[in-house]
Amino acid sequence: MTYENKLTFLTHHVEILRSSYQHWTGIPNFDSGISQENAVEALFLAPFAVLSHGIGVDPIFNYGNQRALDMFEMSWEAFTVLPSRLSAETVNQKERVKLLDAVTRHGYINNYSGIRISKSGRRFMIRDATVWNLMTPDGQFYGQAALIRDWEHL
Repeated sequence: MTYENKLTFLTHHVEILRSSYQHWTGIPNFDSGISQENAVEALFLAPFAVLSHGIGVDPIFNYGNQRALDMFEMSWEAFTVLPSRLSAETVNQKERVKLLDAVTRHGYINNYSGIRISKSGRRFMIRDATVWNLMTPDGQFYGQAALIRDWEHL
């Protein structure tokens, strides 16, 4: 992907993250005065983790800000080819599926907690996470995202 294509994708994707979050929660993710270009950088460098996956039978992560990449101990290139189900250990995948099904039905869930695993096998507990459905401007389902405010290594 060229730099221009990646910037276009990120600008579009961050706008969907922001608008979908506000749609479901009623809370803007960023100061409304920030331009789209600044929102891309502000979200990528935010002190909380944001990640998302697309649609399909086995959705692939399509976004992770720097905090999320650090938590999962991955580069952008490695993270954005990972099926999102692999973010949880096999024993925790049923819980993850229940969470995502509930989000699909209700639009979003606040205060989610669960155990995830990094590339090196290091386990961590996420707390106070919001998980929400992503929608395109014309109302089409686009995937799901999570904002993780708190976590600790186990």
